[in-house]
Amino acid sequence: MTVTRFAPSPTGFLHLGHAFAALIAKRAGTRFLVRIEDLDAARSRPEFTDSIFEDLSWLGLSWETPVLFQSARGAAYGAALESLTARGLTYPCFCTRAEIAAEIARAGDAQSGPDGHLYPGTCRHLSGEERAARRDQAFALRLDTARAAEIAGPLSFFEHDEEVAVDPLLFGDIVLARKGLPAAYHLAVVMDDAFQGVDLVTRGEDLLPAAHVQRLLQALLDLPEPAYAHHRLILDSSGRKFSKRDNAATLAAMRRAGVTPAEIKSLLEL
Repeated sequence: MTVTRFAPSPTGFLHLGHAFAALIAKRAGTRFLVRIEDLDAARSRPEFTDSIFEDLSWLGLSWETPVLFQSARGAAYGAALESLTARGLTYPCFCTRAEIAAEIARAGDAQSGPDGHLYPGTCRHLSGEERAARRDQAFALRLDTARAAEIAGPLSFFEHDEEVAVDPLLFGDIVLARKGLPAAYHLAVVMDDAFQGVDLVTRGEDLLPAAHVQRLLQALLDLPEPAYAHHRLILDSSGRKFSKRDNAATLAAMRRAGVTPAEIKSLLEL
């Protein structure tokens, strides 16, 4: 039995790219789950959540209930963070985005990753006294990735049944949590996939690099390892990924315009 999931964020209306991802996940799994990734409380809105369910039903999809909402998982994320911190694998980062950008500019030879320049590790080298003195300041909690990689040892994951060696340093010292956010994406997704028993992660090929750091977190937290199947992206007429800001391409707008689910599937070549 294969368990797959579709995990949108309720920060906008679903578009064609989401439709493709949901349909691919449904087809690939014996069991199909929907997860609402609503950790961004400032941008998540109930009307977007309602629209997600309406769009998926309109496409002819059904899923298991109850649906998991990430906003209900704070305690689990907190326990994972405590475990990593107790092992000396995290550190507080007090840098603002502006300070990080300035440090990267000064360095001149900053390393780059899939999301741009890597965090230069400024706060990794703070002493215990310096950290204690700044605890009243807002800070993010980062993973000491080099130390984590040393503890985890060589790792791999399976992408479309092909074994891929993990590059644990690909994203540098990722943020695991920050003020107002109980867990950042990478930590939340591995925790939730394990909790829900997801054993095949289907998602866009732009997220393939994320499997490297997520496999590291799975190893550190002793979580089961899913297989991965990253699929092609659905692009707009200019060759860009669809965006939630493009209202004309939303499923809700297409539905109002009289487009049928069959036409959507034909357009997506499904």
